[in-house]
This record gives sequence, C-alpha cells and structure tokens, in this order.
Amino acid sequence: MVYIHLAEGFEEIEALACVDLLRRVGLETLMVSVTGRKAVKSVRGVTVEADILFEEADYNKCEMIVLPGGMPGAKNLEEHQALINRIIEFAEKGEWIAAICASPMILGHKGLLKGRKATIFPGMEEDLEGADAMPERVVIDGNIITSQGPGTAMEFAIAIVSVLKGKVIAENLKKDLVMFDEQ
Repeated sequence: MVYIHLAEGFEEIEALACVDLLRRVGLETLMVSVTGRKAVKSVRGVTVEADILFEEADYNKCEMIVLPGGMPGAKNLEEHQALINRIIEFAEKGEWIAAICASPMILGHKGLLKGRKATIFPGMEEDLEGADAMPERVVIDGNIITSQGPGTAMEFAIAIVSVLKGKVIAENLKKDLVMFDEQ
C-alpha cells in the first residue's frame, strides 16, 4: 500500500499523477489527509477528497510514504509532527519514501539526506541539508526517491512503479501512456 499525503496547498499534478499511475498498475494507493478532514484544497484551489484521514492510516501496511510538493503544501506537511515521526521511522527502517518539488526539503531538514544524492525544485537546493544536490529530474538513492516538480510528476510516478512493481511493468506503463525517453 502506498500513502500519498495531502496538506492544504498541495500541488495537484504531483499528487494526482502519482495516484493515477500507481493505481493503473494495481498498487493499492490511498490519499491521506493530514488536515483532520477529507476535503483538502490544493495550491490552485482544487478541492480533492482524500481516501482516509492520517489518524485512520495503518503504517504497518504502508510500503511507501509519498510527499507531494507545492507551497504551502510542503510546509504544511512538515508541520504535521505525527507525519514527521512516521517519515523518520520509515527512514530508520530503510522503507520507501518519495518526495517531489519542495517536499524533499522535509527530508533535508530532518537530516535524512546526509550522504545521499537528491533533487528538489530548482533554487531550493540549500534545503537538501547534507545531500549531494543533483540536477536530474528524478533521483533514487537507497530507499529515497526525490524529484523536481510538476513537470517531472509522471517520471516520479514511473520511478515509484519501477521500485515497487519492477522495471518491466514501469516500461510497459510508459508505453501505454505514450511516454518516450529522450533520444
């Protein structure tokens, strides 16, 4: 099960592209609201209904925590202490964490990127505290996936599919979506 976390001000493309692609390949994927209510408003005022509240989530069944970006969405995720505790717990156990756009800052601020390669929304590299900031659109280092922003959301989701379902399924999904690698 994959939990995609929604806070007020989340980036729609980053959250919903992940939900869409992960569900296409049969990954049980739930949107988890950290707001205390299921209706969560995005950065551009689109209201999305989460599947469950954070308080209802069973992290023993979760194989990946996904953190969409957007501002103030990423800051609002970072202010949710119970979520931060889960992220730290996942990091310590070597379980999967994926963060896109501004959300890799959460991992940097909590010291979870020390000695790792990571990427973030361009111009925010100083928030990748302790990491080797990479210019790539998507970076996988150990159990952490990071990506740069809305324009990389599909690649980010494909990376998640690749690590959870395998490269063959990820490549087939890319073909089904008419995504082509640069030549």
